[in-house]
Amino acid sequence: MNAATATTQPHPTPALPSALHLVDPLPGLPGHAEFSLTSLDDIGVLYALRSLPDDEQSIRLFVVTPEAFFPDYAPTVRSDVRESIGVGDGAVATLVVVRPGEDGSAPTANLLAPLVLDPATGQAVQTVLDGDLPLRAPLG
Repeated sequence: MNAATATTQPHPTPALPSALHLVDPLPGLPGHAEFSLTSLDDIGVLYALRSLPDDEQSIRLFVVTPEAFFPDYAPTVRSDVRESIGVGDGAVATLVVVRPGEDGSAPTANLLAPLVLDPATGQAVQTVLDGDLPLRAPLG
């Protein structure tokens, strides 16, 4: 590991906070920086990411811990991304946004642009990784 980059560890997934603060809004979703993160299963794989306040203007996305579906997924997170959420060389967690399947097709995950977060503080950012990773990797 060098000072410019660090790789997330594929196992184990650190405990995730119940609230996230995005240091930059998600692309296409301006004005949404505060989110709740709620587990939708008993094993900590599928989560609902809901913008706060939870009202008629809120949005909901589904995210997963990528290790459950892509055990070799261990993206390299640039130092500027790590610094933007205040982790430096500390541990980060990743979540990937899921696109529900349509017409019987499997749901997909965006492996190219994960949410990278500090599991201790909930500071998070979506980043585009270097490399050739899929925007729609099939789950399952």
